[in-house]
Amino acid sequence: MHPVLQHVGRWIFVAAVTVGLTACATQVDRVERDVPADLSGRWNDTDSRLVSEEMIDDMISRGWIQRHQGRTGSRPTVIIGDVRNLSHEHINVNTFVRDIERELLNSGEVTFVASGVERDAIRSERDDQRGNVREETRSLPGREIGADYVLTGTINTITDTEGRTEVAYYQVDLALTSMADNTRVWVGQKEIRKIIRRGLFRS
Repeated sequence: MHPVLQHVGRWIFVAAVTVGLTACATQVDRVERDVPADLSGRWNDTDSRLVSEEMIDDMISRGWIQRHQGRTGSRPTVIIGDVRNLSHEHINVNTFVRDIERELLNSGEVTFVASGVERDAIRSERDDQRGNVREETRSLPGREIGADYVLTGTINTITDTEGRTEVAYYQVDLALTSMADNTRVWVGQKEIRKIIRRGLFRS
């Protein structure tokens, strides 16, 4: 083989190997939290954040907070109860609950207390302090703040598919209930509709 052709062939081989390795390599791009990233069209962190922000904004804009303050002279205390995923897909409800907690706390309009599972862990730690920490630094039992209201909710979905096009409909319902008499003081609903068009070679 001519030396020039041999040299060119070697470079073509190196270039082909480089392209192949690049194509097989994993690429990771960091994006800001506020930048939507819809890959599958399913419920994601952007949906969780936007729904929690909008629903909590609506909740604290209603008159129940002012009525509570007028009646008791203090901010209402809220606890998050059972938020259930009734949809057909896996949704990390814990992430959604944390988004709700963050929005409630950042609003500054309510006092927020830990959920049941968290309270059990805190009480266990408080019991462990007995006899193990200095008396003046020990947290005593019986000083917890009781919740005035409990927030509960559900996440539901409906899907409709025709060919490679799917419409995904998400409905989030939240309700705030008085612990004193079980009356509803706020009910909120948020809907999300997504049109998902599958590629020709995607299942």
